[in-house]
Amino acid sequence: MKERIYIQDHSSLGAGKWIYSGYYRAWEHLGYEVSYFRNWSDLVAIDDLENCSIMLTDGFVATEKVHGDGYTLTSADDEEFKKIKRVLKEAKSVYMYASPNSFPKPWGDHPNFVSLCDFDIINYVNACKNVHLWSFVDMTEELKNKHYYDWKGIHTIPLAFDSLGYNPVEDKKYEFDVCFVGGRADNGFNEKYKIMIQNFSEFRNSGLKCGFFIGKNLTHEQETAILYNSKVAVNIHDAYQRILGNDTNERTFKSLGLTGVLVSDEVRQASRLFPGIKMSNNPKKLVKLVQEYAKMPIDQLLEIKNTNKENISNNHTYINRVQKLISL
Repeated sequence: MKERIYIQDHSSLGAGKWIYSGYYRAWEHLGYEVSYFRNWSDLVAIDDLENCSIMLTDGFVATEKVHGDGYTLTSADDEEFKKIKRVLKEAKSVYMYASPNSFPKPWGDHPNFVSLCDFDIINYVNACKNVHLWSFVDMTEELKNKHYYDWKGIHTIPLAFDSLGYNPVEDKKYEFDVCFVGGRADNGFNEKYKIMIQNFSEFRNSGLKCGFFIGKNLTHEQETAILYNSKVAVNIHDAYQRILGNDTNERTFKSLGLTGVLVSDEVRQASRLFPGIKMSNNPKKLVKLVQEYAKMPIDQLLEIKNTNKENISNNHTYINRVQKLISL
C-alpha cells in the first residue's frame, strides 16, 4: 500500500499554485498517494492519521475560514484548535512552512510577511516531534535570532524546478534572444513592477529580439515554449529580495531548467546556489550581459545551457526538495 501525503491546496494563490503543484508531482513520482486538502475538516476526517503525512503552511494553522470568503485568526484557546492539535500530533509527519515572527520594515507592517500564529500555537508546534519546520530562506543564525525567534529548528528548503511539469519542444515561433514570463506580483507594496519597468525599458534599443510577457495569462505550454526556445532568460526579483538577499524566486530555477542561460538582478541566495549566474542591478549592465550571451557562437552557448540544465536536474528539482524533507 502506498504511503499517503496531503498537501494544502494553493490553486488560487498565484506562484503558490506552481510551487505546490511541483511538490505534488514530486511526491507522486516518489511513490506517494497524493491529495490536496482545503480546510481542517478534510484533515480531521482522516481516520488513519498515523499512516499519513501532511504538507502545509503556518498560515493555514493560524487562520480559520468562516462564512463567505473571510478568515479569522485561530487562538490556542479555541475549540477549533483542539481538532488542529490532534491532527498535528497524530500525523506520521507534518512538513510545515514557517513564516517569520517579525520582518524588516516597511514590509513587516504587512501581514503577507509575518506569521499569524500566536505564541501558544507556535509553542505547541515546536513541541511536536513529528512536525518538521522549513522555509525558502537561507536560515542563518542571525536571521533565526532576529526574525524567527519563536520557532525552533527551521530547515532551509529553497524553491526548485518542476522537472515533471514541463514538456518542452522546439518551435521557431517562440525563439527570442531574451525572454521573461511573469506577473506583477504585488505583495502589498507594488515594488516589483516598478523594478521591471526600469529594467525592461532599457532593452528597447538593444537590438535584441525580446519576448517579455508580464501578466499576459499565457498558457503553461506557451510559457514553456518561450523559455525553452529562447537564447537567454532574464530574471527580476522583488525589492525585499534584492535588499535582504535571503531567498530567490522560482523563476531562477525554471529559467535555468528550461532556457539554460540566465541573467538576473542581484540576490544573495541566487548567487550562493548558482555562483556562475551573471548578475547586475544596473539596467544598462543587465542588457550588456544579455547581449554578450546572445552574440555567442551557438556551440558555446549550448555548452553553457547543457551544463546548467544538468545541474538543475541533478540538484534543484522538487524531487530533490521532497527527498530533503523526508530526510528531516
